Amino acid sequence: MTEATVFCNQCGQAVNAAASFCTRCGGTLTPSIPGMTIAAPGGAQYGGFWIRFVARLIDGAVVSIVLGPIAVILMSGYFATHHAWARGQPPDAGFFVMIGLMAMVAGLSSWLYEALMTSSSKQGTLGKMVFRMKVTDLNGARISFARATGRFLAKILSGMILNIGYIMVGFTERKQGLHDMIAGTLVLRG
Repeated sequence: MTEATVFCNQCGQAVNAAASFCTRCGGTLTPSIPGMTIAAPGGAQYGGFWIRFVARLIDGAVVSIVLGPIAVILMSGYFATHHAWARGQPPDAGFFVMIGLMAMVAGLSSWLYEALMTSSSKQGTLGKMVFRMKVTDLNGARISFARATGRFLAKILSGMILNIGYIMVGFTERKQGLHDMIAGTLVLRG
């Protein structure tokens, strides 16, 4: 008789289905019974697609409100000293350097906002806090700054594949996007 095999959701190791812990990483195995849903840690609910989408819109607005004035100041300074456009000439290299600088500032700001907020005692960005959601590890515990950074970087991959990594939230049992699966995180509500 062949023993049933499951895969560890933390490291991917094939393990006997009767085991409680992974033989490679020691992670707790969640039983997988057909038709049974996996309960969220601590009796919370998983944060679904639409509520996370609205939380993401709120976060985008927060970051834009902070970065918008900075962009206006930088661009105003550039245009005050470069009058080529007023004479109908194409932009010079300085314009593209300014755009690149603004993109770097926006990327770094978004990363720090998300990683610091998600790894803080609040366990979520302002958008997630509005809906009482928290980002946790697979056991419901707070995540580290390094894991929050990994999750942020994995979101780039989720977006690069036509946002399918985000859309997965609506179709996975624990409402995980690709970035959550890569980082080993859950978004819990309540």
